[in-house]
Amino acid sequence: MNSIIKCRKISYHYNDGTNNNQIINNLDLVVQPAESIAILGQSGCGKSTLLNLLGGMDKPTQGQIVINKTDLNGLSESQMTELRADNLGFVYQFHHLLKDFNALKNVMMPLLIQGESQAQAQTKALEILTTVGLDHRLNHLPSELSGGERQRIAIARALVTKPNCLLADEPTGNLDNKNAIEVLNLMIELNQAHDSALIIVTHDEKIAKKMQRVLVLENGRFN
Repeated sequence: MNSIIKCRKISYHYNDGTNNNQIINNLDLVVQPAESIAILGQSGCGKSTLLNLLGGMDKPTQGQIVINKTDLNGLSESQMTELRADNLGFVYQFHHLLKDFNALKNVMMPLLIQGESQAQAQTKALEILTTVGLDHRLNHLPSELSGGERQRIAIARALVTKPNCLLADEPTGNLDNKNAIEVLNLMIELNQAHDSALIIVTHDEKIAKKMQRVLVLENGRFN
């Protein structure tokens, strides 16, 4: 089976004046299709940094990251943007919806950016919004929706392009317990239905227990 993401001995550090801060240290990771992984660790341990590396937003100081057989080393910014759009979806603690666009147009946006027609984008966006149970809220602005609804739209937007892997950074951290459970179950359900991988960064061990694999990041490595 071909892996979706493969990291070989990646490290990441930055300098702040005289100090060299090592965040990720010689880390290996292989992510398979349809696999669900939770990454746990204390605040400041580098969980979000690792997710940014996996998503190509940051570049490792050393080592290799391969996404769907493509080595990220040497890619131009435009090539990285295209690879990210074709292979990855992102969900964050804060939904980052476009406040002046309704639910339908927010979900259509990634498809329009990829060059799909208005009609095609609308059809696909409506389909995924129906899947997440929000086909009755298509014309509502983010400000007119609950926190749980906004996060469902963010998930729909992340999945509308059918990515190979969904990267989620504390996706339920801003929700009450009931909505958090519903959103988590939805991500797991869609992950399995689309045969895509799911990687969640979280502090919550209850969330982690629902994943197939749990990795604890400490001192830049998995314990």
